Amino acid sequence: MAEIIGYTIPALIVLLCTWLVMYKFYKNENDKRNFELKRASQKEISPIRLRAYERLTLVLERTQPEHLLLNVDISGMTVLQIQQLLLRTIRMEFDHNLSQQIYVSPELWDKIILARDEVASFISTMAMKLPEGSTPMDYAQLLITAYRNNGVTPHQEALAALKEEVATLI
Repeated sequence: MAEIIGYTIPALIVLLCTWLVMYKFYKNENDKRNFELKRASQKEISPIRLRAYERLTLVLERTQPEHLLLNVDISGMTVLQIQQLLLRTIRMEFDHNLSQQIYVSPELWDKIILARDEVASFISTMAMKLPEGSTPMDYAQLLITAYRNNGVTPHQEALAALKEEVATLI
């Protein structure tokens, strides 16, 4: 009986050591394979993500009041018509780029949505602040000057967050 135990214990120790070595080897191989797959997918995803950041930068630039007004012919329009056109343009810009949110962090997307909502609210508020009988040019001028003098705008905050996130990607 002692002889059997004398052979069994070393055999079990060898078996356990063999199992540990094989387990670590397979785990290491699996980790290496996962790393290679992740690296390969990053090669494909990174350019797509960079394009998403570019598109969102364009959205933020295009939805600032002064850029919105540059793309609109306000002659012959009322203040209410201009306000509605600007709000529709903002909505269309964002609707066209909704899919980009899957490539950016939720925090950045929230800042971009906040910028959209803030500029839409700003456009509506400025239209209400105009005195009766104001011209479309008065409205345009009020939008541009008030937005510039508003301190750090939500667009600037979103652009800063976007650039920061891109810097971590590159």
